[in-house]
Amino acid sequence: MRAGGGVPPRVGLFGLLGSGNLGNDGSLEAVLGFLRAEHPEAVVDALCGGPEAVTARFGIPATRLHWYGGEYRTASRAGSIAAKGFGKVVDAVRTARWVRRHEVVIVPGMGVLEATLPLRPWGFPYALFLLCASGRLFGTRVALAGVGAAPIADRPVRALVRWSARLASYRSYRDAQSRDAMRAMGVDTSRDEVYPDLAFSLPAPASSAPQGPPGTVCVGVMAFHGGNDDRARAEEIHRRYLDGTIRFVRALVAEGRPVRLLTGDAVDAPVVDAILDAVDSPLVTAAETASLADLMKEMAAADSVVAVRYHNLICALKTGTPVLAVGYAAKSEALMAGMGLGAYCHPAREVDADRLLVQFRELEEHAPELRRTLAERNAAAVRRLEHQFTALTSVLFPATGPVPTPTSREAS
Repeated sequence: MRAGGGVPPRVGLFGLLGSGNLGNDGSLEAVLGFLRAEHPEAVVDALCGGPEAVTARFGIPATRLHWYGGEYRTASRAGSIAAKGFGKVVDAVRTARWVRRHEVVIVPGMGVLEATLPLRPWGFPYALFLLCASGRLFGTRVALAGVGAAPIADRPVRALVRWSARLASYRSYRDAQSRDAMRAMGVDTSRDEVYPDLAFSLPAPASSAPQGPPGTVCVGVMAFHGGNDDRARAEEIHRRYLDGTIRFVRALVAEGRPVRLLTGDAVDAPVVDAILDAVDSPLVTAAETASLADLMKEMAAADSVVAVRYHNLICALKTGTPVLAVGYAAKSEALMAGMGLGAYCHPAREVDADRLLVQFRELEEHAPELRRTLAERNAAAVRRLEHQFTALTSVLFPATGPVPTPTSREAS
């Protein structure tokens, strides 16, 4: 039964939310802010990775995404393999029933159409396909809002991602190369728009220009082992990244700089521990962060930031703090270029501490002008996201708002 005649719309939020990734939860927070401001009558719940965490933090009912509790653990025994396989059948039914109860389902941002980190086809790609196929079957409007995409070499993953995108009612992307990637995969993107990442709509503390001697450097770290195509070299890639990062932190400490270690996911904790053990200095401390707001508070108080995770970069950019990206995917380079810091990128797979130090010193040398640039780009990002939310209202809640007239494709 579809909502109508004054019945509040039932809106579902879908994704790996509440699972420890601060960027994913930041995207959820942004979309919830939009719904509560523009559609307060909507009845909202979630199908997600960490339902208890989502309910506790955001106050909405939530259901676990997968029936099998060990979905993201490697299945080696016959029993666990059988349970995981049976879970795929159960998930098809569970997802269909959940989707059918809604008029609208939103996938809030996240890199759901990419495989830049290790990914199996029968994990999240399969879950996303079930969502979009169920939406098409039951007439539920499914929106992939401000999502990330990238070329995918693995054929099963690519096929699931392509069909998910085709079956969705609405698509928008967080950068132009994401749209280009989906077009290259055979998706008609002629009506798809590009907007800044949803997290740019979140409130941020003001970043104050540093006073006196050089101050704190925030270093965002990651349990980085390469991407989906790097499984054979995963440990080598991780060791090179970690060794280069340790050398970089040691060099900052040798100059008397306080270093604040930041993470973006619960899985990053061992990297923090490894750096603290290796550097063993009171100048190096680790922050406890539970949200993008916590990350932004840390970064707003720093002179500069060096970070790996995509949403760590966004937090630095959003606060107007000069940031150097140690990027693991093209999305980081696109983000930095769009915010006027394209010259300050370094490859996570080939961390060279000496070259990273040179880039870092250049970043700090140009910090005043970079702060001015970021202030201008942040204002533009907020304006573009207002168009994003207007478009979502028009497509997903057609009875509540006018069809927007796009003023430009400035992000194309």
